[in-house]
This record gives sequence, structure tokens and C-alpha cells, in this order.
Amino acid sequence: MDRSWVADLAGREGDQVRLCGWVHAVDRSDDGVAATLRDRSGSALLRPPSSPCRHALGPRLASLAPGSAVEALGTVADAGPGTQPQLVLDELHVLGPAMAEVPLRPGASLEQRLDWRFLDLRSPENQLVFRVQTTLERAMRARWASEGFVEIHSPKLKPTPNQSGSELFSLEYFGGRAYLAQSPQFYKQMAMAAGFERVFEIGPVFRANPLPTPWHDTEFTSVDVELSWIGSHEEVMAWEERWLREVVVEVAEDHGVELRRWFGMEVTVPEVPFPRVDIATARGIVEASGYSLAHCPGDLDREGERRLAAHVAAEHGHDLVFVTGYPEEVRPFYHMRCQPGSVATRSFDLLWKGLEVTTGAQREHRYEVLMDQARARGLSLHPLRYYLDFFRFGCPPHGGFGLGLTRVLMVLLGRSTVRDVTFLPRTAQRLHP
Repeated sequence: MDRSWVADLAGREGDQVRLCGWVHAVDRSDDGVAATLRDRSGSALLRPPSSPCRHALGPRLASLAPGSAVEALGTVADAGPGTQPQLVLDELHVLGPAMAEVPLRPGASLEQRLDWRFLDLRSPENQLVFRVQTTLERAMRARWASEGFVEIHSPKLKPTPNQSGSELFSLEYFGGRAYLAQSPQFYKQMAMAAGFERVFEIGPVFRANPLPTPWHDTEFTSVDVELSWIGSHEEVMAWEERWLREVVVEVAEDHGVELRRWFGMEVTVPEVPFPRVDIATARGIVEASGYSLAHCPGDLDREGERRLAAHVAAEHGHDLVFVTGYPEEVRPFYHMRCQPGSVATRSFDLLWKGLEVTTGAQREHRYEVLMDQARARGLSLHPLRYYLDFFRFGCPPHGGFGLGLTRVLMVLLGRSTVRDVTFLPRTAQRLHP
């Protein structure tokens, strides 16, 4: 008999079906015994038959430990709208018995939940997070496919460190050293020089960041986009905001009811265009609120980002804001300057409810200018020679961005930490399970 899903039992009273799932709970009362079976689509009540010839099914139900993986065959008794489906059992097979004592209790701390992540993820609300993630990525890919983007898979082992050498994992590599990639940036630009024109990648990146903050992990999923033949970073921002809005629309349509049920939240679809604030104005707004940014010249810290977001929400009624025009000293050497001789760059960050979810820019594609900018930073050109070669033989104007997938999920779903929306988080304090 083919497997049926709980969600498909409505209107099937009297049908013989086969369900597979986990025992969520067992109710032993004076009225008899019943067990709740849960599959990925919903839950159904399993009841023993009244037939004396099958009286053993009652004690078998009563002896089940929550968490056991079972196969149930029987007759659908009640699957009306708004009611929990019920299955009168003909057969019950315990395919994966669970231990009687479950190590994860309701109300457990996040660290306890992560220690027993496979049990934690059995709950419908936690599984919903990853179904939303799946919808996010599906919607992203649909937009990329419609516009002729090419998917790349860049190497995660690099021969040279990043320009600052900070937050970098290194490892022995056949008698030498290799480094775990912090971004696919150089390889995206190589694809532009190769004539791919528009590329994307969804893949892991690594940052040796010891800070135990709610928005940092040592390994996370980055969503990267690069576009050729652009006029400025404004085109990149315009493309991203339309793309991101379409993605959120998909989440609202596919999961709005479930998110209201399990998280008590509404998905807010952002209007476009998103507000834009240059960094100098943003710093002025933050300092006018009574918070000093003297410790981070040319940039915003987390508190500054929160205060700016609160201002934008109050003034514009918007949860997202692009911060633009960062000075060259706080951006990578390959970001294009706004004008020749300018210290401002064609760069941006996207803040969502006060959390940075995107960093992007127009890149410098002119070989001599790029060389001058690297020298001005005091960088050794020899380790950059392979990267610099991308621009010696003709490269179009291009730009792009990197987006943190778990940060987007965290903000979109109203979670308090990226670890709550990461399948298996990795931090300085956690390398298991």
C-alpha cells in the first residue's frame, strides 16, 4: 500500500490508508488509549479497533514511547475540516523504537536544543524554519533563472589570505598553507572577466570570529550575486531590492498561515525602492540621537545600525535601508571610487530591522586604477597577481553583493539569533554535533 500523508486525509472517511511518522504523544485515560502520529504534513490520532480479535493493539499503543518511528495501517474514521484526522488501526509496526526517557524537554535552553538538534528539529515550528529557507532559495533561483544567471561553485580552499589577514582559518596543505574562503568575491569577478555576465552562488564561507554574538557564526551560508555591464552601484541596489521583494512575496504566499500559527507573526512584504542614506548622513542621524561613533570612524557599529533603522522606520515606515558611499579606508581596495580622487566608494550595506544582511559595491575593473588602489593601501602585489590578471585582458564594469542567508531568516522570522535558524551552527564554542 502506498504511503498517505496526514494532510491528505480530509474527505477520505472509510478509506484504508498507510501512515508513517513519529509518535508525538500517547494519551492513556479512562476512555482508552490513543497516540498522536506526526508526519511532515500534520498530525493524526491513532486509536485501537473495538474488535475483540485485535485487542492487542490497545496495549501496544499504550506501550509506545514518544519519538518512536511507526507505520500505521487502518481506516480513516474522521478527517473533517477543522478536526484532527483519526485512524482506527488494523496494524501497527514500530520500525524505530525510541528510548523511554527523552533527553530534550520542553523549555530547554538553546544550547541544550543544539546538543540534541535532531530531536529539536522534529517540532513543526522548527521544521517550518527550514521550509521557509527552502522557499527563499527556490524563489531566488527562479529569478536568477528567468534572467539568464549562471551558477558557480567557487573553491573554498585558497592559496592566499585576505588582505587584512583577520578572521582567517588556515590549514596545512601538502607541506604548505591554505586558507578557508571568507567570500567567493575574487572568483565572482573572475567569472565577469570570463564573460559569464551574471552569476550567483549559494555556498559556505568561513570567518574565524570568536565573538559569541547572536549574528556571528564561524561557518555560514552566503548568497552571492555579480552583474556585468552596470553603470553604477545604484543598478545593483535596484536589482537586489526587486529580487528580495519577490522572494519575500513567495514566503508570504507559501507560509503566511503557518507563520501566523506557529510564530504569531505576519510577513511584511517590503515596498520598493528601499530608502537610501549615505554614510555621512547616517552617522549624523545616529550621533543626533545621543550616541557617539567616535570609536568607528567612517562606519556604523551595531548600536549605530539599530538607531539608524529606528529612524528610518519612524520617518519612512520601512524596515530596510541601504547605507551608501562608505569611505575607502573601511572598504576593500577593489571597490570603485565615486569620482577620481574621491575617498567615497560606490559601496553599500543593506540593513534589515537594524541588522546588516548585505554588503555590496561596484568593483574597480580598470587594471591600472586597481593597481594604484592596491599600492595606496600598501598591499604586496605578488600575492594578488592571479586576481589582478583578471583585469589585464578586458573586463566589463561590474558589481554585486553578498547576502547572509541565516541573517535574512533571523530577521524575517523574528528569531533572536542566527543559531536558531541554522541547521547545525558552528561557533568558537561549538563544533558539535
